[in-house]
Amino acid sequence: MGAGWVAGVTRARSMAAGRLGPDRARELADAATPTDALRALPGTSYRRALDAEPESAESGRAVLGALLWQLRVLAGWQPRPGVAAVRRLAAGFEIANTRDHLRALSGEQRPAPYRLGTLSTAWPRLARARSPGEVRAVLTASAWGDPGGESMPAVVTGMRLSADARMVADLPPAARWAAGDAALLVARETFLLGRGPTGRAAVHAERILGRSAVRAPSYGDFRTRLPSVARWALEDTEHPADLWRAEARWWLAVERDGLRMLHRAHFDVTPVVGATAVLTVDAWRVRAALVAAAHQGRAREDLDDLLE
Repeated sequence: MGAGWVAGVTRARSMAAGRLGPDRARELADAATPTDALRALPGTSYRRALDAEPESAESGRAVLGALLWQLRVLAGWQPRPGVAAVRRLAAGFEIANTRDHLRALSGEQRPAPYRLGTLSTAWPRLARARSPGEVRAVLTASAWGDPGGESMPAVVTGMRLSADARMVADLPPAARWAAGDAALLVARETFLLGRGPTGRAAVHAERILGRSAVRAPSYGDFRTRLPSVARWALEDTEHPADLWRAEARWWLAVERDGLRMLHRAHFDVTPVVGATAVLTVDAWRVRAALVAAAHQGRAREDLDDLLE
């Protein structure tokens, strides 16, 4: 046990204790208007969202920006293995930046990229890419590896499966989450969108889920062929159209696991992984609550699963 881990784990537990939690998120969701919901955020880690337009996507993005800032602060307190763990778990921000950059290259407007700092893997080079081909080349030369295509969906899927594969291989406390995420992603891409992973993305998927599952001819076969480390994510999900509920349960399972990790007495990477998880789930829940506040009545019932 080194002094670096003592400081890093102590900071991780302190930051996780400051999250809003499900009860306060439900209060946000029950606010009369989105403006009222945002007014409940001063004094919290999400206070930056107050500057966003209440009923726009900006508020949700501001919540994620607040999460990213927390993760950068958390990483700053960690020894090198802890920084690497937080970077792995924050990979979604670099994926989002890359997605938005590809949209900009096709002529769409994009928001300002997330400021990744030490949590970046290849973003500075990706930001300078001037074509989808260059984006793919930068990814191929980095730890992300070849995404298997140049289109935005192919790049995003390839990056997500790459992140999951590296987490399964190198971050044991988060391996179950990564395997479950890969199962949800492949199920949605294959059986809802009809564009299953190809190239290196398929290699990553098969490495995590097994070739038999990835090449299954039906959703039912896919579920039964999954290894146990991934099958849990699709429990009680009989049809692909119900995957959104499975995704909500995945988030809640990540939070439960993360809270258990935080309560461990050890000073190592596990409580840091747990803190990163519960902070991330908290931001996801706050975003869901803001959506619920903006759609009182009709959408509120659909979002109940997300606010448990």
